[in-house]
Amino acid sequence: MDALLVVNAGSSSLKFQLFGITDGGLGRQIKGQIGGIGTRPRLQAKGTDGAVLVDRNYETDDVRDLPAAIAAARDWLLTLEGFTLRAVGHRVVHGGPDYAAPVLINAQVLERLASYQDLAPLHQPNNLAPIRQAMAINPDVPQVACFDTAFHHGHPEEVNCYAMPRSYYDDGVRRYGFHGLSYEYIAERLREVAPKVAQGRVIVAHLGSGASMCALKDGHSIETTMGFTALDGLPMGTRPGQLDPGVVLYLILQRGMNAQAVSDLLYHEAGLKGLSGISNDMRDLLASDDPHAKLAIDHFIYRCGLNAGMLAAALGGVDAFVFTAGVGENSAPIRARIAAGLAWLGAELDTAANDAAATLISTPASRVALYVVPTDEELMIARHTLALLRTRQA
Repeated sequence: MDALLVVNAGSSSLKFQLFGITDGGLGRQIKGQIGGIGTRPRLQAKGTDGAVLVDRNYETDDVRDLPAAIAAARDWLLTLEGFTLRAVGHRVVHGGPDYAAPVLINAQVLERLASYQDLAPLHQPNNLAPIRQAMAINPDVPQVACFDTAFHHGHPEEVNCYAMPRSYYDDGVRRYGFHGLSYEYIAERLREVAPKVAQGRVIVAHLGSGASMCALKDGHSIETTMGFTALDGLPMGTRPGQLDPGVVLYLILQRGMNAQAVSDLLYHEAGLKGLSGISNDMRDLLASDDPHAKLAIDHFIYRCGLNAGMLAAALGGVDAFVFTAGVGENSAPIRARIAAGLAWLGAELDTAANDAAATLISTPASRVALYVVPTDEELMIARHTLALLRTRQA
């Protein structure tokens, strides 16, 4: 069977999925990951029927970094029979001002993407590492980059610009937005789940370790909470969200922190982790009776409400609100508290439906429909990769 491999590489995990190519499109065959890179490495993969295909622990020194994880995953994938790899699709967080659509990767494209590493230091280097290895090992297999920023291309200049001299905008200092692959999938999925709603004004909340919101109008991005980097907007697991830039100046000028120390603080030690002093995981915070855990949750809920109001203003009203990603899909208490903050917009939660994680979790009387829609960034990447592959073959 002809197949596509989708790779989503992070700092501590490598996620991968294998899709079979059929006349009807794509069929997911394998879903796996290597987690705990550098601490407790573990390779896991399941088939379409949920059957465990591999569950293997490694010594820390055997999978200490991402390149080692890539090699381990590749070694296992090579043991599979019946698949002919036709292309590899990669999630790349930042496409900069140049890339508004998926692109076939060559040396020039790779060099250009590497120049954006300072814009997404938590993600971009890890996204590019498997691409480099794959190009070196299998140079004849097409590699496709799919960007988290691409879905937000096309915003008017007054939406994307900062109030700074024009030369900075021309050099790429502008608002890009992220989680675009997730939002693109939700926009398409809504046309199946609620076709009429999908044509209207929708706020999608991608709530996970990374968190943001996006305003959709007829399935197109109108506004989003993230900006120049993935630090902006909502508070996240280890990132602060919206922050007065004067705080950064204070840290440098008054606290004597250098750029690397500030970067480490904002990307790794802030957010829910920093505010709570306990964990970056919402599940841990919900289970804790520590008042600092409560503060972190309260802050997260409050900022979600503020940002929803901003996006409602951008849309000129709201017809629906969609929860997605790890926290959005799985935490009924967080959904309930955010929904309560949307009451001024006319949102009314169906508590039983919310507790059951139903697709529609608002009451019939609610003026704003509330939905829970699981995201699938990997499927979105596979679709883009197949489309580009077929265009190339035509």
